Amino acid sequence: MSRIPVTLACWDYDRTQALADGSVRPEGVDLTYLCLPVEETFFRMLRHREFEAAEMSLSSYVTGLAADPARWPFVAIPVFPSRAFRHNGIYIHSGSGIEKPSDLAGRTVGVPEYQVTAAVWIRGILADYHQVPVSSVRYRTGGMHQPGRVEKQALNLPPEIDIEPIGADRTLADMLVTGEIDALYAPRTPRPLLDGRPEVRRLFADPRAAEEQYAAETGIFPIMHVVVIRRDVYEKWPWLARSLYTAFEQAKAATAGRMGETAASRYMLPWLYDEVERTRRLLGPDFWPYGFEHNRSTLEVFLRYAHEQGLTPDRLDPARLFVPETQDTYVI
Repeated sequence: MSRIPVTLACWDYDRTQALADGSVRPEGVDLTYLCLPVEETFFRMLRHREFEAAEMSLSSYVTGLAADPARWPFVAIPVFPSRAFRHNGIYIHSGSGIEKPSDLAGRTVGVPEYQVTAAVWIRGILADYHQVPVSSVRYRTGGMHQPGRVEKQALNLPPEIDIEPIGADRTLADMLVTGEIDALYAPRTPRPLLDGRPEVRRLFADPRAAEEQYAAETGIFPIMHVVVIRRDVYEKWPWLARSLYTAFEQAKAATAGRMGETAASRYMLPWLYDEVERTRRLLGPDFWPYGFEHNRSTLEVFLRYAHEQGLTPDRLDPARLFVPETQDTYVI
């Protein structure tokens, strides 16, 4: 039986390794796995639709779907290759006088793009739990380490959002060092912090403690990325959505089974066994769930944040995000 050729663009995750090396093969598919940096994947898929399937920023997917559902060229399956807590992604200029989250109100904050998923979660958490309304901050957008980054999608934000791009020759990391911006919300760690520059530090002195408290109180492990299929491909082969979903589940299960191995260390972390046990105590045995129902409440919070931050004209129903073939299953 001939298989349909599908190119999947996705980063080098442990939970997708079995797809990349071919030990898990989606049924009916001749899969080519392109391992690309996430920013490159997002740019190429959104601008040029180069791949049949790809991981995509959850925010980009939601924003595009909400803006023009009939013409949005992608559909999604409830696979989430990237999740991350983001209290650790708030960086401040050491001389800014910011000592606690509420001090961010009235300040100038850099973001690579207003709509990046990490920034949506950060703004929402700060508004919900730390008295920092979204409109209380001035946002400045641009490249973190290279000049010239722009929003990948056109945004129609409400007038109370103060947002401007930085200079074409500037970077957010440099501006944080000089104090031209007071803080930075970013998914990547800025190089000045990695280099030990005293001008830059994290807002939360113990971000893990803040993140664990947030997880314990909310039950949320924030979703960053989703897997999309080009709509024209899905409409030609509707069965592909379920085939890819099942393969992603199988690949994740293979990694989950390896993480707790103690006979020989697969990963270069001496106390990985303890970390796995600690994480399961906090987040549950399947702490990285795929599927719609297991993630409904987390998605509802994100969609509320997206609407409150002016990224979507209406608050989307999470069921609208995914093709129906992946929202239920057969029973024997």
